[in-house]
Amino acid sequence: MSREAAPRAQEGLAPSEDPSARIAALEDLILARLDDDKAQDVVFIDLKGKSAVADGLVVASGRSHRHVGAMADHLLRALKEQGYGRARVEGLPHCDWVLIDTGDVIVHLFRPEVRTFYNIEKIWSVDSAHRISST
Repeated sequence: MSREAAPRAQEGLAPSEDPSARIAALEDLILARLDDDKAQDVVFIDLKGKSAVADGLVVASGRSHRHVGAMADHLLRALKEQGYGRARVEGLPHCDWVLIDTGDVIVHLFRPEVRTFYNIEKIWSVDSAHRISST
């Protein structure tokens, strides 16, 4: 895995362009592309104010290795065509779990069995009442 940070979607914005509007447009683009590609069980988790890693997390499933790979390829092309630059990608050769890091939104594409095994949505669904207080 490369140690080089993924470019943030707001880098290189014109001064008049609103970064939050650009991030919202990025989220909409990702969700629309996954919908067009018939992604299954798409979940968007808003991380604004919860994590410095990203502003949003998208988790979706594909029916097979080919479906996951095709969704990843189509999403990467759409991001590039819409001016969001090159995203960092992991997992494309095997397509069991493909991670696409756009800088502002992280996308996880899984085969259903792999998604069930890792269950990463559970990590972000734990509410603050169940966390141990450090005070």
